[in-house]
Formats: sequence, C-alpha cells, structure tokens
Amino acid sequence: MASATVAAVSCMPSRAFASLPDAPRELAMNNLHTGEWLESCYFDGVSYVEEELARLDHLCRDFRQNEAHPMDRRLFDQLTQIQTLIGTQNEVQIISGYRSPVTNAALRARSSAVAKKSYHMLGKAIDFRIDGVAIATVHEAALTLNAGGVGYYPRSDFVHIDTGPVRQW
Repeated sequence: MASATVAAVSCMPSRAFASLPDAPRELAMNNLHTGEWLESCYFDGVSYVEEELARLDHLCRDFRQNEAHPMDRRLFDQLTQIQTLIGTQNEVQIISGYRSPVTNAALRARSSAVAKKSYHMLGKAIDFRIDGVAIATVHEAALTLNAGGVGYYPRSDFVHIDTGPVRQW
C-alpha cells in the first residue's frame, strides 16, 4: 500500500509551495527526545496565532541546551501540506528542530552529515517522520512541495525539510 501512496504522491503536480487555503491549520506533534506532545491550531483561518507558534517553538527547542528559538512558520505550513498530500492527520514526530550553535558543533564533531552552517541553527529546518506513514511516502510528498531543502534519511527513519533554497539529497 505504501508504494501505491508514493505513486499517487509522485503523480501530483508540483505545488511550488502554493499557498494554503485560508482555513485553520492544525498539527499534532510529538518531540521524541522529550516525550512532549501537543495539538496546535497555529493558524486560525485569518492569521497566525502567536501563542500557538510559541508553543510549537518550545516543542521544537534544542532539548540538549533547553533553548528555544523562533521557528520559521513556513516549516509548519510545509508539514501541514505534506500531511494533506498524504491524506493523514497522524502526529508529526520531531527528531530535531532548533539546534543551538553549541549543540550543532557537538553533533558535527561526531558526524560529517551535520552541516557547519545548519538551517537548524536558524530555526529554519526540522527533521521528522509521520506516525504510521512510510518514510518514503513522506519524502515523496516533501519533494512535491518544491519548497526548500529536502533530505532523505531512510536508515535513520526521518526526512529533513528546511526553508532554504530548493535542493535535495
């Protein structure tokens, strides 16, 4: 069934990050490192809800330093669009959101896969998966958006998205 979903997502026209409709946007998210979970209506149909964005920022914080940073709200819109493309409202499981420079340097010292000037340090990247959805399906949906960077890490079971230039790896 997952391959059928991937095929269906692959056949969809690129949205080139088309704007979302003026309707409420909700996300259920779980930070896998802290165990924290929340449901958030971060856009009320007219505007972004600052209190909800602050809750999402806290959830996406650097848990190692317990440091929050404003996340680019376009990431939350991308997550919403990915869920819409796939046809699920299952929870988004956060692997990594914001990373402080201290945390990024420590991770970089252990892995060459960590960028020196990571978008995570700017609050412009998130590593995630969607509960119950094949990671290949999530990856295909993210590529369809044509909205920024998309990294595919099937062995680690997550997808990276960011709001930088359109590229993939």
